[in-house]
Amino acid sequence: MTHVFWDWWQHLPRSIDPNLFEIGSFQLRYYGLMYIVAFALTYGLLVYRARKDDFAWFTPERIQDLMVWCIAGTILGGRLGYVLFYDLGYFAAHPLKIILPFDFSDGFRFTGIAGMSYHGGVIGVVAAGYFFSRRHKLPFVTMVDFVAPAAPLGYTFGRIGNFINGELYGRVTDVPWGMLFPLDPVHQLRHPSQLYEAFFEGIVLFFLLWSLRNHPRCKGGLLGLYLIGYGTVRFGIEFFREPDPHLMYVLGPFTMGQVLCATMVLIGLAAYVIGRRAALRGDSP
Repeated sequence: MTHVFWDWWQHLPRSIDPNLFEIGSFQLRYYGLMYIVAFALTYGLLVYRARKDDFAWFTPERIQDLMVWCIAGTILGGRLGYVLFYDLGYFAAHPLKIILPFDFSDGFRFTGIAGMSYHGGVIGVVAAGYFFSRRHKLPFVTMVDFVAPAAPLGYTFGRIGNFINGELYGRVTDVPWGMLFPLDPVHQLRHPSQLYEAFFEGIVLFFLLWSLRNHPRCKGGLLGLYLIGYGTVRFGIEFFREPDPHLMYVLGPFTMGQVLCATMVLIGLAAYVIGRRAALRGDSP
């Protein structure tokens, strides 16, 4: 019985069709649906938080406006982050590939826009939040502390989308929960690192921040804890995740993801320390 289960588990990714439906060359993937679920869930959590946690300024209408800014920041920042951090040489030679969701090398084919960077998405969301807060004359730290506890749970669905796509899989392994991914050129068992990330960076971090959401200890503290928590967990999981083949290791034994996560942790620590010092002085950071 155990053998039957592990055999089913290991071959599961190969049995999943990543396409929700197809019309000619156009494909709608579950990955896109996961983005919709993530944003809808985040919106619901923010509406709940505004009502229960005494954030009266954040009406459902203002949260909708904020979500539009955050969605734009996620998409633009995520795409530009991938271009800058992961494949600048290629996109410098093919700039139209940055924005065009079509391939003309063999006729005309809709491909979608492949390649998003989580770290670029974070930068995009923070920038969008900054402009949103300036537009509404709202303290930036109030806005980020309001949003930060809800963010990780939405991220969970993004990684589930990666799993359904069979991409961003882990390194070769011999553990029984390793899986066979259809895009793997060597067809060996690999760590399901997308699921590791969905659980630890998404679900676990969400419950941690959500439990602390009304006890931040300082303004900007929840943003700092989010950056520290995500960066630390992702840094560790990168040791189980297959590096990008065109980059591999960029600084000794470390991947680009780990370099970006280390930077993220340092920024989070700085934000938290500055916020705590301001709180102890009785200032507003």
